[in-house]
Amino acid sequence: MTETWSGGCQCGAIRYRLSEQPSHAHICHCRMCQKAFGAFYAPLVGVPLSAFELTRGTLGTFRSSDKTERGFCPQCGTPLSFRYLDSDWISVSIGSLDHPEEFPPLDQHGTESRISWVNDLGHLPDRGPTEGENPEAAAFIRATNHQHPDHDTDRWPA
Repeated sequence: MTETWSGGCQCGAIRYRLSEQPSHAHICHCRMCQKAFGAFYAPLVGVPLSAFELTRGTLGTFRSSDKTERGFCPQCGTPLSFRYLDSDWISVSIGSLDHPEEFPPLDQHGTESRISWVNDLGHLPDRGPTEGENPEAAAFIRATNHQHPDHDTDRWPA
């Protein structure tokens, strides 16, 4: 049996499968990635385009330049992919994989746009879990959660 890796968006409208082990895990600090992810950087890992398969839904796309295309879920907005249009390589957002912990970034790109305090984030104090600090809010979130689970499902929503 061939090993595969799967992932998808937050709402479950988009699911994908990778038939080759993703590689070249990195984070990109470029301003385009910051804006596309609404975050301080974009964590990405890739495969040959032939190893990427949508198993549910259709990606929305945005050409952030004449050379690049970014894929996202048109329902919930989750950033899912990045690719150069003239390349046979596609990168997916590490956080959209079902097991993101398997792909620690190996290097950083676009560091000319790195926000000055990003390297200090690991030194911030940790807060306790929401369940301990605000159990009512945690219970409400649990009871009303619309997030797709971290595995493939036959259909969604259930």
